[in-house]
Parts: sequence; structure tokens; C-alpha cells
Amino acid sequence: MSKLTAKQQRFIDEYLVDLNASAAARRAGYSVKAAGQIGDENLKKPQIAAAIDAAMKARGERTRMTADQVLKLAESMLLADVNQLISYQHRCCRHCWGVGHAYQWKNERELMTAVNGHSRALAAAKKAKVPPDAWPAPPDESGGFGFDPRRDPHPTCPECFGEGVQHEVIADTRKLPPAVRALYTGLKRTKEGFEIKTQSKDRVLELMFRHHGLLNDKLELTKPRVRVKDLTGRKKGDQQ
Repeated sequence: MSKLTAKQQRFIDEYLVDLNASAAARRAGYSVKAAGQIGDENLKKPQIAAAIDAAMKARGERTRMTADQVLKLAESMLLADVNQLISYQHRCCRHCWGVGHAYQWKNERELMTAVNGHSRALAAAKKAKVPPDAWPAPPDESGGFGFDPRRDPHPTCPECFGEGVQHEVIADTRKLPPAVRALYTGLKRTKEGFEIKTQSKDRVLELMFRHHGLLNDKLELTKPRVRVKDLTGRKKGDQQ
């Protein structure tokens, strides 16, 4: 078996990244225009095919995962519900489940905090000789207790019209299901807050398509044959 050239070895290394022969040929330095054809031809060369097979087997040994295990993981990643990692939820507002849709308090402690805050604000207003009609209103206790921000909105709430309050909810990444954990790659702090990083499902889907032979990088274009019918009524050989 002939020895691999440096460019062929580079092709092999690049092919192992994403199993895309055309892209591997381009990254290895082959002609961009002929990358699809060259990539396909390289895969058919015995020495290159053998080297790729050996490299994939070695990688499998290092990861201690069989081909079936890899495919099972890829399938579970495709079917994983990303909502189990991060979701955008509509939850109830303070009036949704209050008595008569009045403002609902979590508990007595929260109400008393509001009452004490009102007392201080009222005292400050009186001291500043604010007109009575401009004094702060006392907390409304009529909505009762039991507010739970995790509940769904009330469909006929007159305050939020059933839309509730929008929340971005990020799951505890320590408790993710295995398939969702495989999608999750980390968390990045940004100026605006946090960015959840995940594997691309499109990439996983592409790899699955390649495994099952449902994706072909090589696109062949043929020139269509066109037959034009003469509608002038002239006989063949007539001159204009």
C-alpha cells in the first residue's frame, strides 16, 4: 500500500472532524471547484479509506464508545426537548388568582413589610405637608394570600388579560436529563447577562443523515436535451 502524501493526511484529519468529504478537501488545500469530486475520489482510495477506518477505530477505543452507542446518543440528542434546559414561560401576575382579581400577597410577612413601608411613606408625606389627597394609598389586603409565581395565568384576568408575566427559565444544569446534558456545552457571561451554549441539532442531524446514506455531497448536473418544434409551416430545407 502506497504511503500517504501530506495533503492526503491533512484530508484524513479534516474528514474526521465532521465526516464531510467536500469540506475536508477544501480545508486540506485541494481545488475549491473540484473539492466535491476530489473528496469522493479520496474516500475510494484504499490507503485513505484504511487510514480513516483505523483512525475512527482508535478514536472509538479512546472514548470507549461503540458505534451503536454513538448513534444512540446522537438520536437522543435530536429528540431531546430543549425546553428542559431553557424555556420562555407565561406565568400568573399578582391579580390572576387573587380574591376578586385584587392584588394577591405571598404571605402575611410580605403584607406586613408593605404595611410598614406605607407607614413610613405616610409619615414622610405628612412631615413634608403633602396634601391629604396626595398621600400614598395603603396596601390592598382584599386579594388574600397564597400568591405562587409558578402558576399559569388566569385566562380571564382583567389585569394581564390572560397573558401573565413573561419569564426566561434556566434549568439547574446539575439535574439535566442525559440527552439534554449532551446538548448543553456551557454558560457564557455577557454584558447583557448569560448565554446558554448548546450543540447544534442541525449538525447532529447532518451526521445521522450521512450515517444512513441519506446525504450525498456530490451533486451531478446534466445538460437537458431540448427538442424545438418548427411551427412556421416551412418545409425542411426552405430558405428564408
